[in-house]
Parts: sequence; structure tokens; C-alpha cells
Amino acid sequence: MNNDINLYVSWVNFFDFLNLLIPSISWEGFAKIIWILLPIIFLLLGATLGVLVAVWLERKISAGVQQRIGPEYAGPMGVLQALADGLKLIFKEDITPQNAQSWLFTLGPAIVVVPVFFSFMIIPFGNKIILANINIGVFFWLAISSIVPLGLIMSGYGSNNKYALLGGLRAAAQSISYEIPLALSVLGIIILTDSLSTIDIVEKQATHGIFTWNIWKQPVGFIAFLISALAECERLPFDLPEAEEELVAGYQTEYTGMKFGLFYVGSYVNLILSSLLVTTLYLGGWTFVVPVETLLDFFHVSNSDIGVKVWVGFFNISVTLVKAYFLVFLAILTRWTFPRVRIDQLLDLGWKFLLPLSLANLLITASLQLFFSSINI
Repeated sequence: MNNDINLYVSWVNFFDFLNLLIPSISWEGFAKIIWILLPIIFLLLGATLGVLVAVWLERKISAGVQQRIGPEYAGPMGVLQALADGLKLIFKEDITPQNAQSWLFTLGPAIVVVPVFFSFMIIPFGNKIILANINIGVFFWLAISSIVPLGLIMSGYGSNNKYALLGGLRAAAQSISYEIPLALSVLGIIILTDSLSTIDIVEKQATHGIFTWNIWKQPVGFIAFLISALAECERLPFDLPEAEEELVAGYQTEYTGMKFGLFYVGSYVNLILSSLLVTTLYLGGWTFVVPVETLLDFFHVSNSDIGVKVWVGFFNISVTLVKAYFLVFLAILTRWTFPRVRIDQLLDLGWKFLLPLSLANLLITASLQLFFSSINI
């Protein structure tokens, strides 16, 4: 915290010097604006870069599963193929159907994408490396993610297309069905941690390395959360809202250009967000298999050195991203391994299996926590 204050003061002193040169401009206010916007810009750029990496992994892993090569000409090993496709969508013609509700048609993709980007604010990439450490971080994510189904319905209804409307309704039904077991699974973690802050949840798991991760305390909740997150991201085998052979192309049937691309951006950003949330809630977040303090003590390295703190910060970010992208790899492998389920099977899985399972897990967790607290363990 003191380092942040000193850095901010140095910025202000620098702009005070500029104010002497050009007194007509409030350089101190300009510095405050930059100080606020800079982390947000870095987070948005990081999320966008994460989407490009996820798309490249999707294509390469699917090619490996199907014994193909995948993209290889646009950049080294095809790493620029996703960027080329994004530029193509930006410059494609934006067509609005003649009888469509223009406001709903335009706002739908934005409402699908924007809440997912906002949710990145509560993701801790390391110790104190978080955009907004609010006390209700998990509740904020649950609340803001519930806005996405409204955008899907708006997109389907505003398109003035019955197939798009059916796709939007299916998407909303699927999202609502799996949000409930998702929330119940998270409640089990909240009871164990006694906090809604994502920082507190990770620090609770950081005492003895891998042995104190929540995946061992909440294995049932972990499985329910993982399945519900795949359904929320509309990944195969849960991509019924846009199943081509059933509904033409779902709620995005009438969309072209970048509006069409925003749905896929939202899907991949949501996949990365879900992987980061699983990492934070169940896999110890930025914590390594062995606590970093133990490693520093073993190599006789002082944690008070500023250089060591910087390297530890980079190490924590790397651990978080490795765990998250391992989960992304599993999600991609699941897509190209399992067949698509029917809509009745999808809803039965959510309401008749995951909901009772996550509810029973929550009740057992609360009962055991109350019992252990009563005997002071």
C-alpha cells in the first residue's frame, strides 16, 4: 500500500512540474484520471488477448483430436488467425433486418458481453493484484452475470425471426436452470470461508499449499460448479441455444459483422472468466502447490526485498493463468469428445440432478460447519 501511495505521489509531483510549464491545464486531475483508467485498460486488453489465445487453442486442440493440422499460415503456428478473423468481422457489412426492433437488436450483443468484462474486476491474479477488492465480490459476480439472459432474449426478440426467438428463449431457460446450482455451489465456499471477498477465499486456501484447497473440502460443489459453468458458457455438450441443425443458428441468426462476433467474444470471455473463478474458488487461486513463503525460506531469500516481491507477483499471476488455461483445455477437450444432449436432457440435468445435488451439498456443509464451530474446532 505504501508503495502505491509513493508511486501515486511521484506521478502527482511530475504533473505539478508540467503545471508550471503549462498552467492552463489541470495536470493533477489528468494524473488522477490516468491512474484510474490505466488498470481498467490493462484488464480489458488482457481479457481480449485471452480470447485470442482461447480461440487459437480451440482450433489447435480440435485439430489434434480430429487428426488435422489446424491454422498454421497466419503467423507462427497460426497464432494470428483469430486476429485476422476478428478484423474481417469488423469490416463486414452490418445489416439490420427490415422489421427488426433496432434498439433491442443493437443492445442485445452489448448486454451479453459487457457484464462478463465487468466480472473480471473481482478476479484476484495475485496477492493484492486485483482491480476491485470489494467485500461482496462473489455476490457482485452472481448479480451481474444474471443480466446476460436478458441480452439473449432481447437479441432473439429484436431480430423479428421465430427461430432466433426460440433460440433466445432456450438460452434464457438454460441460463436460469444452471444459475441456481451454480449459486448454491458457491454458497458452500462462502460458508467455509465466512467471506464474500475473492481475496479472502484464496487466502483461506493458502495456509498449507495444495492440501488446503477447497477442491478437497467441496468435491461435490466443484463438480456441480464445473458442469454449470460449461452450461452457462453454452459450450458443447450444452450448446442447444445455437444448435445449427435444430434452430438455424439460434439467437444470432440475423446478426452480421461485429455484432455477430460479439456473441463469440462473450462466449470465450465467459469461458476464461469461469476458469478463473474455478481457480479462485476451488484451486487455491494464485497459491502454488507449496506455499511461496516456504520456498523463499528454503532458498534463504528475504521476502522484504522489492525485487523479490515483483518476481513473486509475476509468479502468482503465472500460477493463476496456468490453472485457468488448464481448465480451458479441459473445456475444449470436452467439446470435441462428448456428443450434444437434447433440450429435455439438458433441463433434466439441471433441475433433477444438479439442483438437488448442490442443495444437499450446501446443507451438509452448513451442518458440518455449525457442528465444528460448536465444539470449537
